Amino acid sequence: MTNGVFQQRRVILGGLALFAVISLLIGLDIVEDYRSGTNRLHLAIEGGTLLLGMVGIAFLLRHFLVARAEVRLLTRDLERARSEARRWRDESRELLDGLGVAIERQFERWRLTPAESEVGLLLLKGLSHKEVAQLRETSERTVRQQSRSVYLKAGLAGRSELSAFFLE
Repeated sequence: MTNGVFQQRRVILGGLALFAVISLLIGLDIVEDYRSGTNRLHLAIEGGTLLLGMVGIAFLLRHFLVARAEVRLLTRDLERARSEARRWRDESRELLDGLGVAIERQFERWRLTPAESEVGLLLLKGLSHKEVAQLRETSERTVRQQSRSVYLKAGLAGRSELSAFFLE
């Protein structure tokens, strides 16, 4: 769960506690006023206030229960997606390993330098020039130059053709 969900739950629980305390105090005041013979209009106004407090409790409690149910559903869906991703990775491991070897061999055929091979692989993974530069601790300009060199040596027009080369 995200911090936002935890924060929302804390706010709702805080509101519930506040409404409960206020309702309790109003209820005690009504009992005391009734015993001391306070007029009915005053008791009716305090009773209405108590009723509003109880409505607030019911509203927040309902919201809390709905939010909790949504969190449970999201957690279940997330776990299902993670499980499917693990299963897919496990089933595809051999193919992915084979693809990695095939990409390395093709990079060797194109006579890419180790730096160009690394840049080419990161581009195939979908990283931007900026992200590649950050990962490799180099400038974005250097990554652009190495990318152009990869495309030239491969005889390809750009990133999309590089990706298509290995997918087709």
